[in-house]
Amino acid sequence: MQNDDVIWDVIRHHHCSYMAKIQTGNFCRNPYNVTGICNRSSCPLANSRYATIRDHDGIFYLYMKTIERAHMPNKLWERVKLPKNYMKALEIIDKHLEYWPKLLVHKIKQRLTKMTQYRIRMVKLSKKVREKIMTVPRKEVKRESRREEKALRAAQIENVIEKELLERLNKGVYPDICNYDEEIFNKLLDKNKEEEQEEEEEEEAEVEYVEGDYELEEEEELEDDIEDMGDFLKANNFEDIEGDEDDLEGQPAKKKVKRAFVQDDGTEKVRRKGKKVIVEVERDEDMGNRQHNVM
Repeated sequence: MQNDDVIWDVIRHHHCSYMAKIQTGNFCRNPYNVTGICNRSSCPLANSRYATIRDHDGIFYLYMKTIERAHMPNKLWERVKLPKNYMKALEIIDKHLEYWPKLLVHKIKQRLTKMTQYRIRMVKLSKKVREKIMTVPRKEVKRESRREEKALRAAQIENVIEKELLERLNKGVYPDICNYDEEIFNKLLDKNKEEEQEEEEEEEAEVEYVEGDYELEEEEELEDDIEDMGDFLKANNFEDIEGDEDDLEGQPAKKKVKRAFVQDDGTEKVRRKGKKVIVEVERDEDMGNRQHNVM
């Protein structure tokens, strides 16, 4: 059988893998230790009769070890599930540890109290919204960026091939009947309809600015002035004027005073700049007014 004093002497003065020596004292990393301190009463290895509490996924269990199961390591610890209610858990501890040392029972209850408190704090913190710091893996980011670039290049190549095939279809390079994809054919039809609608809108919205037909109006006014001048010459003996013009051909004109055209009421009006030149009137100092029609 095992001797607790011999085990403690070896652990304390020689070597223990669970011992952590610090300036403040010696601590125990064994998960079955009740207090976490390395001493004779709290060591789970040097006590053949021992009890503790452990947490498994938020559920508390009471572990108990007795000397009768020391020869069976797979059944060394007896486990009892404790309820979430703190008072009921204390009642179960008192029931199972009724004849155990009072100091050990008190330590177990203190451990239960501490574990219950930190479980309540965990629930409160889980309900709060907290920032989570995440590391960015550079290699994965670079790999994804390369894949995106390759995908874009492949998409551009597909678009170029699609445009070239559509141009060939429009030009009639493929005269025979082929089984084309319905989606591509529908896209082609939609594009043609949109182009036709745009052309119609452009035709309707065209606005042009042109010059006015001033020449036509000038020609009509010219014809009216010629008719008026013919009537005026007939009324003023056009034959006498022609004879006087023959006499004037041998005599040089001395001075030109003004150029004007005669209106219907017999008044003279000075010619202004423009294309409407109809009649010229020459005045000489010796002769009277001479009029001739200049076309």
